[in-house]
Amino acid sequence: MRTETIQSDVTVIGGGLSGVCAAIAAARLGSTVVLVNNRPVLGGNSSSEVRVWVCGATAHGTNRYARETGIMGELFVENQYRNPDGNPYLWDLVILEAVRAEPNITLLLNTDVHEVEADGPEENRMIRSVTGWMMGSERRIRMESPVYLDSTGDGLVGFMAGARHRIGREAAHEYGEEWAPDEADDITLGSTLLFYTKDAGHPVRFVPPSFAKDITKTPIPVKRVIRSGDSGCHYWWIEWGGELDTVHDNEVIRDELSSVIYGIWDYIKNSGQFESGNMTLEWVGSIPGKREYRRFVGDYVLNQNDIIAQEPFSDRIAYGGWSIDLHPPQGMYAEASGSKHMHADGNYHIPYRCLYSANVSNLLFAGRNISASHVAFGTTRVMATCAIMGEAAGTAASLCTVKGVTPRDIYISHLQELQQTLLRQDASIIGLRHEDEQDLSRSAKVTASSVRRIIAVDQPDSAVQLSRDVAVLFPVDPAIEGLELLVDAAEDTRIMVELWDTGRLENYVPHSKVAEAETIVPKGKAQWVSLPLAWTPDLPQNAFVIIRENPSVSLYRSAEPLTGVLAFEKGAIPNASVELEDHDENQLVVAWSMKVLIRQPFCFKVKGTTEAYAPEKAVGGYKRPFGGPNMWASKPIGPEQEAWLQLTWEQDIAMKEILLTWNDDVNEDLINLHHHRTSFEIIPELVKSYRIEARVQGQWSTVASAVDNRRRSNRIQLKDAILADALRVVIEETNGTSYAELVEIRVY
Repeated sequence: MRTETIQSDVTVIGGGLSGVCAAIAAARLGSTVVLVNNRPVLGGNSSSEVRVWVCGATAHGTNRYARETGIMGELFVENQYRNPDGNPYLWDLVILEAVRAEPNITLLLNTDVHEVEADGPEENRMIRSVTGWMMGSERRIRMESPVYLDSTGDGLVGFMAGARHRIGREAAHEYGEEWAPDEADDITLGSTLLFYTKDAGHPVRFVPPSFAKDITKTPIPVKRVIRSGDSGCHYWWIEWGGELDTVHDNEVIRDELSSVIYGIWDYIKNSGQFESGNMTLEWVGSIPGKREYRRFVGDYVLNQNDIIAQEPFSDRIAYGGWSIDLHPPQGMYAEASGSKHMHADGNYHIPYRCLYSANVSNLLFAGRNISASHVAFGTTRVMATCAIMGEAAGTAASLCTVKGVTPRDIYISHLQELQQTLLRQDASIIGLRHEDEQDLSRSAKVTASSVRRIIAVDQPDSAVQLSRDVAVLFPVDPAIEGLELLVDAAEDTRIMVELWDTGRLENYVPHSKVAEAETIVPKGKAQWVSLPLAWTPDLPQNAFVIIRENPSVSLYRSAEPLTGVLAFEKGAIPNASVELEDHDENQLVVAWSMKVLIRQPFCFKVKGTTEAYAPEKAVGGYKRPFGGPNMWASKPIGPEQEAWLQLTWEQDIAMKEILLTWNDDVNEDLINLHHHRTSFEIIPELVKSYRIEARVQGQWSTVASAVDNRRRSNRIQLKDAILADALRVVIEETNGTSYAELVEIRVY
């Protein structure tokens, strides 16, 4: 046995996605980081050991323009390229390689931290060290650093350090939460085991083990959905243990879940109710995927009302969009639906004060153990949301070490620096503008080879009967002068439309009616009809135009998407059975669905010109859609055509670093495992090949170039600083779209 000590700037305990993103964030900012994980693979519940889909703010396509950027976004996009079929082992590799790419990270796998040295009074404690045992290597490793980050999920490190925490459900009166029980209790969400199946190509019999549960004697066959072709997270509802202690009863919970899995498979194989003769088990999990245990108490406790109101906290550092998703305590044996959901009208905000301990001065946390009520935890717990909180916590930890301050001091004295650092690293804070004084692009004049001035979706693919209300959303900047629709009419009829605003700039639902119009449509095919809609809003924002149901009319879906434009249908058939998911169909993001219309908007034209894609948008300060697409977009370019965006200064400036953020269509719902398959491996809107030219003493020269780009963020470090009075980014080729689109350019 060997005993050793490792000193670093930041120690991150827990190698799930929140811990991984925290470690990478701190390392990229120059901090030395020790990342400790008690399993042989990274990724936590998303790893090949557990195999849970990485869900986040998109909510499987329910929310619009919601996919995470920053480090989690990089993982999504890279996995889409390497692993479009959702192989869990390849997902492990994507995460591992991202960590190993950072030289400042020391990775300790198979290392279980079970000792914490902390001191100080109850209200002001400090962690001095944590110690872990590396299984298989007989190494006892003591880790010392000024700041620690608990991303263990269960919160063991913070607990041993004396951090204040909660387990179970708060009473309704504590935070005025509608979904909280009248009395507080210790009930949590349960744990889940998953399994994979495959077609063996020949008959396979199954002899159940003696401990297999006879599920016909339980409510499962009646109250849950069983299909022979499903596997993995389709069976997320195999959940149990919420009425037990999900940590100390972990083995009991695992055994019960295992007995039910083999009982379900026995039912599928041997009941005679399924076509499963050639089906066999490919993989069965052995580690329960835990949903809930300790939740730490920070300087703020996020609650249900904050989520539904989309409270725009001044210290917001991340966002979520998954519904408040709570499960019955009895889990798979419950008579009730497997889950009930409450949705906000769009993405909500998470304050930094939820990421550090109220009483342990050098402890940050990220993941499912953040400072949130049980009800709010119902949405913050999903892994992509945990990941972007991890990036924020890791960024804060790095700032703590640089400045020699505590996490609370960051909130009190350095909050703007934290937020602006996150934006520079491409982590999303919705509605917060970039204000980095060192960015030289802010003082430049911005021009472009061409600009999309017209909003028109005019490449029809197929006609769709207007059998329910539908809608189109598009940016209005500065005004709309009218609207045209491409329609078929089976008879002489009328079309009625309504123009609504979306309320908050981060929302994509109808909020307040602005105008309405109707027009007579004669019988005929593929005719453009004009509607007299006009609106000049006080500030640029999106219009939500509802086209009312008329079965005599058909609209045309487009063969091509248009950035900034979305399409919706009202009252679409839900994707999941009510036995599994209980959603309120009156909630706006549920009522208005875009899932079947993604990348296939209806054909329409907006009268008048738009500034929504102007060159200045690339230095406008927003990193993602917010009241509009917030990017420069060119006119269509062909195979041999180029497009460019140029920055010009009144005098020479010294440039050393250029940051480019390309459009990777954050409306596209990417996934790590097998929830669905996206048809392309690289986001078509991403720029593939480009070069950067600088004008030095009146002469243009290429200073950098890239080919086969598939990433959203490009950081170009020039070997030597260049004195120039102009800089030009020349787009040579995209990954499929007809437009050059640039979200942001920065120059340092």
